[in-house]
Amino acid sequence: MDFELSTEQQMLVSATKRMVETKILPVLKSAPRNEPLDRVAALKIFAAAAEMGFTSARIPADAGGAGLKMLDYGLMTEQMPASVVLMVQPHEATTARIYLGGTPEQRERYVSDFIEGKRIACTASSEPDVGSNPREVKTTVQRIGDELVVNGTKLWISNAPICDLVNLTARMRNADGSTSLVRVLVDRSESKFETRNVHLVGLRQSSHGEVSFSDCRVPLANLCPDTGETAKLITLTWLANRPLIGLTAVGLAQRALEMAVSYAKTRKQFGKAIGAFQLIQADLAEIQYLVVSSRLLCYYALASLDRGERANGLSAMAKRCSIDACDRAVALAMRIHGAMGLSAELGLEELARDIRTLSIPDGAPGILSLIQGRELTGLDAFR
Repeated sequence: MDFELSTEQQMLVSATKRMVETKILPVLKSAPRNEPLDRVAALKIFAAAAEMGFTSARIPADAGGAGLKMLDYGLMTEQMPASVVLMVQPHEATTARIYLGGTPEQRERYVSDFIEGKRIACTASSEPDVGSNPREVKTTVQRIGDELVVNGTKLWISNAPICDLVNLTARMRNADGSTSLVRVLVDRSESKFETRNVHLVGLRQSSHGEVSFSDCRVPLANLCPDTGETAKLITLTWLANRPLIGLTAVGLAQRALEMAVSYAKTRKQFGKAIGAFQLIQADLAEIQYLVVSSRLLCYYALASLDRGERANGLSAMAKRCSIDACDRAVALAMRIHGAMGLSAELGLEELARDIRTLSIPDGAPGILSLIQGRELTGLDAFR
C-alpha cells in the first residue's frame, strides 16, 4: 500500500491549484462575497472547471468526458473553493446521470454542452418535506397526449436559480393505478417553471434555491427511460459525492491549520510566541490530526469505489466523520486566534459557516450513521 501521490496525481493537484488561482478566484473576488454568483459569473466558473474535467469526471474519455478515477477527482476537488464545489459537483453528477440513464437522443442533445460548461444543469430530488428518502417525493408527473404535466415544489436545489435544465425526480401514476418514480428533464428554454434563491448560512457565493412547477408542460421525449432504477441511479452518484464533500471540508480545514500555525509563530504573549506554549501546540497537533485523518478516510472511500467495491457504509462514514472533524479543526483554529478569530475580516468564521453548511448535502449526519449501521448489521433502520 503506497500513500505517496503518483507523478500524474501531483500534476493534477498542481494544475488545479493554478486554475483556481488564475481563473476562479478572480471571478469570486470580483463578485459580492455574501451573494450567489449571477449566471454570467457562474458560466465563467463552469468554463474554467470544464478545462480540468470537473464537469465530466464520471463520463468516459471515449464519450467526450474526463474519465477520471474517483480518487483523482477527490484530489482535485480538495483544491477547489467550497462554494464552487457546490455548484460544479451537482452539475457534473447531473451530467453523469443523463449520460448513464438518458435516451440516446437526450444524451445527444444535452451532454456535450454540459461537459463544455456552456449550459448549467441541476438535479431536483428533495422537497419541502422530503429529504433523505427520494421514494417519498410528492411532485407529480401526468401524461397528457404527447406532453407531460408537472406539478410540485423542489427545495434546496443547487444551481436551480441559474440552471438551464432540471433533472427532476417525480412520481407518475401508471395505468394500473400504481405510481412509480420517474426522471424528467425539464428544459427552461421550452418549459415554464419558477425559481428563487434560498440563502444559506455558508457557501454564500454558490446558488441554491427552490423550484416550483405549476402545470409545467414538458415534451414526452424528455421522460428518461423507465428501468425501475431511478432511486438506485441517484444513490450511485451519491456514493462518490459524499467523500468528495468531505474533501471539500478538508480543504477548508487545511486553510485553517495553515492560518493557525502562522499566527502561533508570530503572535506574542508573555514575552514569547504563543506557539511556544504547550496548550497551543496541543491544539495545533489536534487540528493536524483531524485534517490528516479526514483526508485519508475520504481518499480510502474513493479508492474503494475505483476498485469497484461496495462502499455504501464507507462513503457515508467518510463524509460524516470528515465534516465533524473539520468543523472541530476550524473551531480550534478560531480559538488559537483569540478575538481575531471571531472577526469577519480574518475569514475563519466563513470557513466555519461553510463547513456547517456542507454537513447536509448528499446526506445529513444521522442518515449517514444509519447507512453505516445498515452495512454493519444487514438490518435496515429506514423502513
